[in-house]
Amino acid sequence: MAHGMRTDSHTRSSRRDDWRQSATRYALLPLRIFLGVTFIYAGLDKLTDSTFMRADGADSIGATMEGVRDISAIPALVDLSLKNPVGFGYAIALGELVVGIGTLLGLFARIAALGGALISLSLWLTVSWSTEPYYYGNDLPYMFCWVPLVLAGAPYWSLDALIRGRRHQRSESAW
Repeated sequence: MAHGMRTDSHTRSSRRDDWRQSATRYALLPLRIFLGVTFIYAGLDKLTDSTFMRADGADSIGATMEGVRDISAIPALVDLSLKNPVGFGYAIALGELVVGIGTLLGLFARIAALGGALISLSLWLTVSWSTEPYYYGNDLPYMFCWVPLVLAGAPYWSLDALIRGRRHQRSESAW
């Protein structure tokens, strides 16, 4: 009887350890899905908003950048965007779209995450820099959300993992 209890306990402990390993393995997947979907949505939202993709007028990228120029951390960066606000708007929108797709699919995941972090950093230093208190602005937390994905990439449920697995199979079959 004692032996049966020990096996029972060992099996329960083993299942708990398996669950913990699985949870740890897939811990970044919800973050990856959230950031990927959010950045795809943000990029598409900008690309389909005719009001946003204008050099001037209410709610345009040009008016937004002019409005934050004197209160941003790096006015020179805003000045650069003001040379061609529509081009800048398209660059941000397409950047968000590429980052979101790469993150969601797990394709060049670390590069996509670095791109997301840089977009979030640039938006924090320009558009949301003057938000008070700072934690009301969303660009700074987004920037930090990208960091785990920059470090870890997308090792599971990703095109990167699929490609890596195929390369590994080919290298093993070559031996």
